[in-house]
Amino acid sequence: MGLRYDCVQNNVTAMNRHIVPDQVLERPEPLSEAEALAHVPSAPFAFIRFLVMKHFRGRVFVLVALAGTATSIEAFGPYALSHLINAIGAAVTTGATFSEAILPWMGLLAAIWLGSTIAYRSYEAVDVVTSPRMRALAQKYLFTYLMGHSPRYFQENFAGKLGQKVKQAGQAAVSILQILGFEMVRVAMLLVVGGALMFATHGQYALVLAVWAAVYLSIVVMLAKRCVRLSKAFSNEVSTSTGRLIDAIANADLVRAFAKADYERRFLSHFLADEMNASKRLRSFLILMRTFMSVATLALLLGLVALAGMDALAGAISVGQFAMIYFLANQIIRSVQELSYRMLDYFEQVGTLAEALELVSQRHEIQDVAGARPLAVGSGAIRFEHVHFAHPDGLQVFQDLNLTIAPGEKVGLVGPSGAGKSTLVKLLRRQFEPQAGRILIDGQAIGEVSWDSLNQAIAEVPQMPGVFHRAVRDNIRYAKPGAPEAEVLRAATEAYAHEFIAGRAAGYDTIVGEQGIKLSGGERQRVAIARALVKDARILVLDEATSSLDSESEHLIQEALWTLMQGRTVIAIAHRLSTIAGMDRIVYLEAGRIVEEGPHRELLAKGGAYARLWNRQMGGFIDAA
Repeated sequence: MGLRYDCVQNNVTAMNRHIVPDQVLERPEPLSEAEALAHVPSAPFAFIRFLVMKHFRGRVFVLVALAGTATSIEAFGPYALSHLINAIGAAVTTGATFSEAILPWMGLLAAIWLGSTIAYRSYEAVDVVTSPRMRALAQKYLFTYLMGHSPRYFQENFAGKLGQKVKQAGQAAVSILQILGFEMVRVAMLLVVGGALMFATHGQYALVLAVWAAVYLSIVVMLAKRCVRLSKAFSNEVSTSTGRLIDAIANADLVRAFAKADYERRFLSHFLADEMNASKRLRSFLILMRTFMSVATLALLLGLVALAGMDALAGAISVGQFAMIYFLANQIIRSVQELSYRMLDYFEQVGTLAEALELVSQRHEIQDVAGARPLAVGSGAIRFEHVHFAHPDGLQVFQDLNLTIAPGEKVGLVGPSGAGKSTLVKLLRRQFEPQAGRILIDGQAIGEVSWDSLNQAIAEVPQMPGVFHRAVRDNIRYAKPGAPEAEVLRAATEAYAHEFIAGRAAGYDTIVGEQGIKLSGGERQRVAIARALVKDARILVLDEATSSLDSESEHLIQEALWTLMQGRTVIAIAHRLSTIAGMDRIVYLEAGRIVEEGPHRELLAKGGAYARLWNRQMGGFIDAA
């Protein structure tokens, strides 16, 4: 048993190492909120420049220097080889010894190979401590800025898409920098050093090389841009056909119920045909592009060899110099061809980074005002003063709403769907901004305090509580990651969660699964209540916390909620009126207006809208007395 617990504990500990926000590889320095939110350039090269200038200026300079040095040294290999060939020919004629004629040039060749190898390996060593850290920091900056967006932003974008864009942006930034700092530097140095060596032999060789490089790279850039467009079109068609395919599979029962398998097959075939045609266009263009590359590089090689061969026969250059021209041309052609293939990747990565930045770096809908101070919560009084709010689509919710909630008062919000109950809570948490009026907590306007401090002052138990794919313990003490075990156990006990947690084999180390899939709805609710108990905020919001539970789970959660409400200012939203009948005051909303408010019994006696709603529901678990 002890061994089993140790294994579970070790697994949990290993997993927890991956969820500590600032523990990434070399633990890049934590980013302050102001720094992260203020410095996310929206253009790809501006973003890369920001990363380099802020964190990697010295390392990138070293990387570029090493790449240039390695290539420059390597480019002198054909030069040394040409002298070795000439020395061998001269030794045959003069009878010079191996050590006199050949050994010095072999030593130079060895030094060139060794020097370039050391420079390349040094580049890799510096890159090992640069690229992974840059990728991690790029993702951290984007993630931090992303989490500053308003709830509306996350409602309009898929979570999976956002996470994918953040990950892709980190890799794209590294790939772009590697292409610019290595492949392009390498080709540039080869052209410079190789061109200089050819020019020293004969100026026409350098001229041919320069003209060819300019024409070749210009055409390749144009072809690569076209190829990227075709690649994106193919990717879009794949995404569309995949979505249609998954949609049909997910609704297999519906397809069978209507006997529409043949219809779905014909419907899907149109999207598969589009995907097939896009694939054909991309593949055909790739064949054209690669054919041009092969013909162009072969033309350069044959042209230089022909010129050098004629000069060698005429006695203008030596056999060694002919060999140098040939090997230099081969070296340059190979590097330029590699860069050509990387150009396709380059444009794709630039496009990927641009898309990610365009999505993530949108202006924050809700921002702290300059000099925003932390919210200081004392008694927990809440006041809505002349609040006007309409959604961006023009749907009006509140006009001149006024509502005061006394410190420690428990208020229930009821009314038909669309009355504004959830919107009122979102305004309190500043998830929406009112167009007019203001909201105050203990006399402080929430628009003038920091958003984080506002959220720290409010605990919420929603209808569908969020839980992380982590241990139950970590979910409970999320508000206070350093909370002692005794506090976690106390909160779980008061939330009636300890029993079901302790009944699991791993206890509080139980991993709850994605979105808490391993827990029932009632268990997730009790974990959320325990989490709110640990947070110990002065203001509590309950948003339909028991609406979808069975009777037994609701009874336990009702008991836990009453424990949680003690000594706090409470706003509770409920469609099931029995759950809020014992509140100090009930506010009945309709079309964004307060129609009635007062204690449960008074509203019943009044016989108005609340009483009619109560009589339709009849019953409940909480004694209204």
